[in-house]
Formats: sequence, C-alpha cells, structure tokens
Amino acid sequence: MSRCMLSIAVVLGLTGAGVPLRAQQPLPPVRLNRAAEILGKGGSIFGLISSDRSLENARAVAASEADFVVIDMEHGVFDLERLQAFLLGMTNRAEIARKGNLQPGVTPIIRLPQYGYEPITFTVKQALDLGVMGIMFSAISNREQAIQATTAMRYPRVPQVPGEPMGRRGFSPTAAVWLWGVPDYQKRAELWPLDPSGELLSFIQIETLEGVQKVDEILAVPGVSALFIGPADLGLSLASAPGAPDLETAIQTVLAAAKRRNIPVAITASARDAAARVQQGFRILTLGGDGISAGTVDGLRVARGAAR
Repeated sequence: MSRCMLSIAVVLGLTGAGVPLRAQQPLPPVRLNRAAEILGKGGSIFGLISSDRSLENARAVAASEADFVVIDMEHGVFDLERLQAFLLGMTNRAEIARKGNLQPGVTPIIRLPQYGYEPITFTVKQALDLGVMGIMFSAISNREQAIQATTAMRYPRVPQVPGEPMGRRGFSPTAAVWLWGVPDYQKRAELWPLDPSGELLSFIQIETLEGVQKVDEILAVPGVSALFIGPADLGLSLASAPGAPDLETAIQTVLAAAKRRNIPVAITASARDAAARVQQGFRILTLGGDGISAGTVDGLRVARGAAR
C-alpha cells in the first residue's frame, strides 16, 4: 500500500486515549473543510438537513453528491453519542485511499437545539470536541447573540486582535483530533473567513423579525461565516403565510445586506425553486430532509446546473 493510502488510525499521532502511536508518514496536508474551500473560491455549496443519525444514513450521505450535511439536533433528538457514531459512520476509508488525503467529501455541520437567547457555550464545545466542522445557530436575533455564538466556537487568541471578541472555547479536542486525523487541530479550528484557512463554519440563522431588523449588526460580528434564513420560523415571527409578499421581502432584505458584505446566504429550497434562489444570489442551499431521496438528488442537480 502506498503512503497516501494509510488509514486515519495510523496517520494520527495520538489514539483516542492520548497514547502515542509509532511514528508514521502522514498524508499530504490538505484543506479539510471542503464546503469552506468551495466558498472561499467564490463557489456555491448544496446539501441537506437530516435528523436521521443511523449508520445507514451516514454511509448514504457520505457517498452522496452533497457538499455538506446539517445534522439536525434542534428538532431531532439531542444525543451526542449518536452524533459521534454518525460522524464515524461518515468516515469513508475507500475515499481516503482513492484521493490520498483526509478531506471528507461531505462536510458535517450540526444544528444545536438552543435559540440565540439561551445559554449555548457548553453544547458548542461538546459538539466541536467530537469533530463536527460547523455549527448552525438557531434564531440569532441581534449582535449580542451572534457574539455569543461565534466566541463559543473559538479558542482564546493571545495576543488579542483589537476589536475582536475573545474566544471562549475550552481545550480538549481528543475525539476531534482523532476524527480529523491531523496533529495541528487547534491551529485549524478557527472560523472561516475570519481566518481564510479556518476549518470551521458558523451558520447564523435569521428566523425572527428582530433578526431581519438587526441583520447589519449581526453581519458585523467577526466570525460569521454565513447567514441561514429559516423561512418557516421567520414566517411565524412575521405572522405571514408561506410565500406571502412580506415574508419574501424580509428574505430579500437579509440577502441584500449579506451580499453587500460578501457573506454567503443560505436557504431551504427544492428542485422547483432551486434555480431561482441561485439566480437571486443564494450561495448555499439545503435540498431535502432525512435520507438521500430522489427529490434531494434532483434538487442538487438543478442547483448545480444553475450555479454554473
């Protein structure tokens, strides 16, 4: 076997218990977060939201044409052990051998159950320590909530960058180091595009009227990777029916504000409206729920065609 085909377990310098393994030649260095890599090059990414954390679904998602998966623990069961099993189930060793690097084809992101006004730091820390590459934060409505979200994802940096809130994440990423297969996890575990080489994404969900009204102050927070519009909850906040003109006006208000700052915007879509959303300027779409259905596959095809 070539050196490029070493498995993750051999590549790592530490076991899950922190016990050194014998020295091995590492795989070539590579950007691990494929979704961040595509966004950094000005591209668009397409994926799905799924609360199914079975090993069968993990394999199906990892082998799919999606760029990312949002593992839904807001409306799905909040179970970190099942999350860990799902992340391990997404590890495609055949793909590692074929490509000769450790970059997953599908970037794993988790949506946490807390809303912006609730304490969130401990769940962010535990999810990141398991090896997820992004967090979706539900119902962020103002600057203070956005700061709470982004600083929970970041390690403290000394010396501190002027005007940048101090990170608050505690250090114990043993499982993440194992899953990512890299010896320099702490350096890599920074938010994109705040750090252009950062391997973590923060998806800030705008789901309230207040969030729409304060979108500019949310966008000004260092560490916001993308805004994710939640049409269903935003409609509830506006007392608007799906597809109502005032709901679409709010959606376009958020999109325009983010485009002025060159920050990507995400929204849920289907094969019916995916092309229209891409043409409007949405660079991130989720195209389906649990499982890789025919509708998800069709939506991915339509979205990619529109993005070309």
